[in-house]
Amino acid sequence: MESINSHNFLYSCVDEKKRSNEQFVPEHLFGIILSGESHFHTEQGIQIYGAGTIGLIRRNQLIKTVKAPVAGQAFKSINIVFGQEFLHRYAAEHSISVEKYIGASMLQLNRSPFLVSYFDSLMPYFQAPEKMTDRMAELKTREALELLLQDNPFYANLLFDFSEPFKIDLEAFMIRNYTFNVSLAQFAKLTGRSLSTFKRDFQKTFRMPPEKWLQHKRLEHAHFLLSQKQQQPVEIYLEVGFENLSHFSTAFKNFYGYNPSSFK
Repeated sequence: MESINSHNFLYSCVDEKKRSNEQFVPEHLFGIILSGESHFHTEQGIQIYGAGTIGLIRRNQLIKTVKAPVAGQAFKSINIVFGQEFLHRYAAEHSISVEKYIGASMLQLNRSPFLVSYFDSLMPYFQAPEKMTDRMAELKTREALELLLQDNPFYANLLFDFSEPFKIDLEAFMIRNYTFNVSLAQFAKLTGRSLSTFKRDFQKTFRMPPEKWLQHKRLEHAHFLLSQKQQQPVEIYLEVGFENLSHFSTAFKNFYGYNPSSFK
């Protein structure tokens, strides 16, 4: 496996199926899948994209990502992060103002020759990262943004919506998203609350602290997968929201009184 980070540019090469460690997307992502497949697990379900796909992902999203080689070809991708500071500067320079974005959080873009050529132009910088200076990173990020807006001005509505998530139904959101392994601060942000307000509202709604509720829900879901779907602990611990198999096994035994491996 190879991963090259250079400023806000990321090249990934994975030769065996791998889940991403991060499940919260804090900034907009613009990327291309060069080979293999990317499986995106969101509250709407699973979306699979193959080689050649160019996409734009909105910030403040919960996504579980699986990078999968296909037909002996390693998974390879390039992603560019559009940070808020950069976008604010660009919007101020060009007097850009948009309404709150209402639309899909993941957009599949047309494979225009300009976008394809742009990603091709990045490859030499991953082979010689020292050439990606601060100035060059700024220029290449601006080039990406200009190409996106030229390809479809509608993308400005997503990219330059600087509003933060508003207060939403906490119960409905948590029941849909409890298997995402992210911090309480990130759950709070996505529900439009400060961390202290999130904890207070959570206690009122579920009659227990969020850490305890999350573990109970994840273990209950795990029990269902083990007992009813005949899946194995190693197959499900990440799916239900645990970081490692050892922690999952210990928590499961403490909760149910027997090991998750007891199911045959």
